[in-house]
Amino acid sequence: MTDPSLADWKQMYGALWRIRLFEAQVQRLAAAGEIPGFPHLSTGQEAVAVGVCSQLEREDLLFTSHRGHGHVLAKGSDMQATFAEILGRQTGLCGGRGGSMHLVDAANGVLGATGVVAGNLALAAGAAGALQAQGGKKISVVFFGDGATGAGVLHETLNLAALWRLPVLFVCENNGVAEFTSRNEHSNVKYVSSFAAPYDIATKTIDGNDLPTVWAAAHEAIETLRRGMGPYLLECMTFRMAGHYVGDSQQYRSKEELAEIREKCPIERLKRH
Repeated sequence: MTDPSLADWKQMYGALWRIRLFEAQVQRLAAAGEIPGFPHLSTGQEAVAVGVCSQLEREDLLFTSHRGHGHVLAKGSDMQATFAEILGRQTGLCGGRGGSMHLVDAANGVLGATGVVAGNLALAAGAAGALQAQGGKKISVVFFGDGATGAGVLHETLNLAALWRLPVLFVCENNGVAEFTSRNEHSNVKYVSSFAAPYDIATKTIDGNDLPTVWAAAHEAIETLRRGMGPYLLECMTFRMAGHYVGDSQQYRSKEELAEIREKCPIERLKRH
């Protein structure tokens, strides 16, 4: 794939807005009691989804977390069917049975979101093993937050992925907050990429709110995997503008911190670019 043209950047700019406005509507309807459960929004993190997923083929496999609306849309799932699923309607991706945190679109390579923190990591590695056995250049991609690094399954999965050289891309959206707890309150490890070092896994930590940076780093990682030189861990430092879930008052954050986060909006940064 060549470097993006101006038309490509405009298309990705539209993709950022599509996710932002989609989730704004989810927030509005959830607050009005029209959506069941507790939707988790990725407002402010859209550049990671678009930067990575815009380079995936339909046959590549994607696993996401409880904060997965943006990933599913960026991978190309139908927006109407995705929204219908969140509303619990029969016209949804899963017939309305999965809801916001369990989106699946197998025909488009989206093999699942999960409400279990870190529960998607081993599944993505297993799928990568199946792709490896089939041959070809298809890859598996899994998105997770920095809070998932406290689960032992992360290290078990990194170990096996490295041992078997699986074509799996681990994408950590490090927004600095595990639910309501800042990273420095629950871990002495500042960068999640540090966990890849003992397993000799290629890794990079980048500015996850700058789409050109995310695109370039994801391109390098994906090409590495397609050449059979995986796995790869890409850590995207980003910010969650919204609360942990719709209705979270974010009392653990100051007004100054929230104002500073809004200044780092990935949509405005790409617009300037």
